[in-house]
Amino acid sequence: MMLGNSKYRISLGLLAVVVSAAGGGCRAYNFGNQGLYRPDVRSVHVSIFESDSNRRWLGQRLTEAVVKQVERDTSFAIARPQMADSFIRGRILRDNKNVLTESGNDDVREAELGLFVEITWTDRSGLSLMPRQKLLITEFDHFVPEGGQSATTTQQEILNRIAQQVVNQMEMPW
Repeated sequence: MMLGNSKYRISLGLLAVVVSAAGGGCRAYNFGNQGLYRPDVRSVHVSIFESDSNRRWLGQRLTEAVVKQVERDTSFAIARPQMADSFIRGRILRDNKNVLTESGNDDVREAELGLFVEITWTDRSGLSLMPRQKLLITEFDHFVPEGGQSATTTQQEILNRIAQQVVNQMEMPW
């Protein structure tokens, strides 16, 4: 009888430990992406990216890519500057286009595009909200015109990857 009673007590004790651990863990857990981002920020204004490039509309295209990425991946609302809790600002410092391979007639067979971008994310008082005060991003990709790939499409893929990196930097440190 004593043996059965001790098994019952051990089982009851283990059940209590499991229930309390599960209950404690669930209280701090947030579903979705809410736990990834700063709880003190609800909205962000993405200023049009300045561009030192001679390529037209590059700053506007990067701004659009960042806005779409923030809307898709974060819990932050995109807001006007008067209403925003935080601000993303950036500048395209440089863009490159390098020929990697040419045909015998000097036609481009393969080329490389690159963008160098500087980004800040600050609150209303100007304090940085990212681990680093300024984020420098460099992205390169290559394309083959003979294969039907275009510089514009490749450039958009680079802009989308930069936007993804911006959103990744908006996550809270682990």
